[in-house]
Amino acid sequence: MCGIIGYVGPQEAAPIVLDGLSRLEYRGYDSAGIAVHDGTRMRVAKAQGKLARLAELLEAEQPAGCFGIGHTRWATHGEPSDRNAHPHTDPAGEVVVVHNGIIENFTRLKEELAEDGAEFTSETDTEVLAHLVAQEYDGDLLEAVRRAVKRAEGAYALVAMSRREPGRMVAVRMISPLVLGIGKGEMFLASDIPAILHHTRDIVVIDNGEMVDITADAWHIETLDGEPVEREHLEITWDAQQAEKGGYPHFMLKEIFEQPHAATETISGRLGESGAIELDGVDLPDPASLEKIWVTACGTAYHAGLVAKGLFEGLARIPVETELAHELRYRDPLITGDTLTVAISQSGETADTLAAATLAKERGSHLLAITNVVGSTLSRQADSVLYTRAGPEIAVASTKAYLTMLVAEYLLALQLGRARGTIDQELDATLTAALRRLPARVGEALKGEEDVIALADRFEGHEDVYFIGRGLDHAVAMEGSLKMKEISYIHSEAMPAGELKHGTLALVTAGTPVVTVLTQGAVYDKTISAVQEVKARGAFTIAVAYEDDDQVAKHADRVLRIPRVPDLLAPVVAIVPLQLLAYHVAVARGHDIDQPRNLAKSVTVE
Repeated sequence: MCGIIGYVGPQEAAPIVLDGLSRLEYRGYDSAGIAVHDGTRMRVAKAQGKLARLAELLEAEQPAGCFGIGHTRWATHGEPSDRNAHPHTDPAGEVVVVHNGIIENFTRLKEELAEDGAEFTSETDTEVLAHLVAQEYDGDLLEAVRRAVKRAEGAYALVAMSRREPGRMVAVRMISPLVLGIGKGEMFLASDIPAILHHTRDIVVIDNGEMVDITADAWHIETLDGEPVEREHLEITWDAQQAEKGGYPHFMLKEIFEQPHAATETISGRLGESGAIELDGVDLPDPASLEKIWVTACGTAYHAGLVAKGLFEGLARIPVETELAHELRYRDPLITGDTLTVAISQSGETADTLAAATLAKERGSHLLAITNVVGSTLSRQADSVLYTRAGPEIAVASTKAYLTMLVAEYLLALQLGRARGTIDQELDATLTAALRRLPARVGEALKGEEDVIALADRFEGHEDVYFIGRGLDHAVAMEGSLKMKEISYIHSEAMPAGELKHGTLALVTAGTPVVTVLTQGAVYDKTISAVQEVKARGAFTIAVAYEDDDQVAKHADRVLRIPRVPDLLAPVVAIVPLQLLAYHVAVARGHDIDQPRNLAKSVTVE
């Protein structure tokens, strides 16, 4: 979603703010802007489009001052435009505000303010906040913001500054992420750590319902009710180069090739030499007492959840229901104290997943979070947390975060199966040994990139592609299809192979690409039948199959080979050629790989 950056200190603010915004571009945006205070007045500059356009506007006259905020916007209220870009001010220019998220009652507030004579220059809900803070201002920015946000409803993060209080900044977090960076005689605010990591590794996470008041050399956190909050610092150990492209043409390709290392990190310290599994942060209720597991997530994380369903049912023999979070939160689900709820989110800030997780906890379910971000809202909300340890993921289209979600699920499923006595020793030993080798197998799958590149041109002129598979292969097909549509903009549909004949086969014509995932031995022949069906209609067939499969080439036009692993572990290696396929098709079509149109990295609104 949107990105926030703020700076107070001895340096010129504009270059720091612009640089911070450039490091937040991966979150997706349609416009950008900055506001800088020079000690007397504030200057605001903003523009629709890429950050380069804003930088061009500022080249002639960069705003002076050591105190400023910036914002990249992803539209929720009002079309992308210069006037709807942030920051926003009140008509007198006394207060300037940037804001992520949604003010749900902004229409009513806007009407109330208009009745008092307020005039608005944008269509955004954010401008309402600027008017509210200005209306409440009596010389103390902290108190003005406190009173203003108590009138606002929604999920958001807000940063405000006043013309009359140079060198002071007040921020509020209401669900949307916000962090404070502490430097030497300078302070930073951001919606994500990579924006400020090259300035400081001393980070304080602002929690939900908290305010932070900062100057260049001091900071103070309190609740909206004025109660002081003590908060430990986090020392971020990421290498700053992890947030850069590292020589790759795009972040997405870099992150695809980081997957062997990411999988190693997920397993490290959790799978002992003896085969014992120790999941730090996971303290589940008695697995024998569990009657059901609910898995909830959105998008890519939901596809990881579909794999989890197969693992938990197959290894732990517990009924599992996987539900999209934005559907679960508005259902009346049969979640009780005898259930386990697994909420999956790379960022730990996905609004719908947080709402579904809250519902599960309210109904007494033990909440286990699978997330990548330490200190995220989901991680703090959960009873247990299983971190994926993928490291920062910059590209909007998720790759290494998804793969590490799968690896984490295998560890959890094995632990549950052992605790419930539902996994036999031979299978346990086979899977444990294969898990140790899994990062190396992912690396082997990456060696097939040249075969993928040779396929990319075959998608030229086609605006439809279909992905099929059965069982766990269907879950992989779902994620492969999503990657294709996210960055290539080709219409892509995934379905169980058996569903083809129930309608979709009518859409398969000569040359239509059909991608089949073929790793599940129990349904191999049935899936081959589906390949034969589409090939008979003239489809161009691509199969993802094991390197030792000597039958598939008789039926598929092209085969993307993956190393042999136990079928249960196949989703981890089978997704790799599909990630590469989506990437290279998108490159061939000349698209923006890391920032696909209309999409954002972290969906922090409904």
